[in-house]
Amino acid sequence: MTKRVFMLPLWIRLWHWSNALAITVLAVTGISLHFSDPALPLVEFSLAARIHNVTGVILVGLYAVFVIGNIVTGNWWQYVPKPPGIIQRCLRQMQYYGSGIFKGEPEPFPPTPETNFNALQAVTYWSIMYLVLPAVIVSGLIFLYPQFSPDTLFGLDGLLPIALVHYLGAAVIILFAVSHIYLGTMGPKVSSLFKMMFTGWYEH
Repeated sequence: MTKRVFMLPLWIRLWHWSNALAITVLAVTGISLHFSDPALPLVEFSLAARIHNVTGVILVGLYAVFVIGNIVTGNWWQYVPKPPGIIQRCLRQMQYYGSGIFKGEPEPFPPTPETNFNALQAVTYWSIMYLVLPAVIVSGLIFLYPQFSPDTLFGLDGLLPIALVHYLGAAVIILFAVSHIYLGTMGPKVSSLFKMMFTGWYEH
């Protein structure tokens, strides 16, 4: 018998898909700015720059919604890795993702309304949302307003280390997004977790 548990309120679902769209646009335009052949651009350079800047500002607004919404609703607690046994639970979850799921083993830490994320997810999501993404946003804003950049940083031109942080942080977020989509197929059914992000209900 299928059981349904309500997991995700509307504001989180709306933020999630808006954020996913913004990240996708930023990834495509960012790649266009860095790697496209001028003779065959993914997105024409000046257009990519304009779209990237506007979408970056939108991402700042979405991040503010995420932080404020989590504080007001208390949802921030879902992102905190909870002791005891965090390392052991992360290793157990990795073993499940790596082999257990392919052997038909039951999920070791299924989501509940009180604990949406297993330990591995909590560590990963907290790192992305509270460390990597803020670094990308701040470095991007400095690029948008370079007058606030220091003249030198660590003995280098002020924008060079900031560019490195922005580039590496963006690469981490893109890798996270790809793995996020893949792991989204690992619910009770391939479509279960994707469906939950639209309806808010987890079916198992």
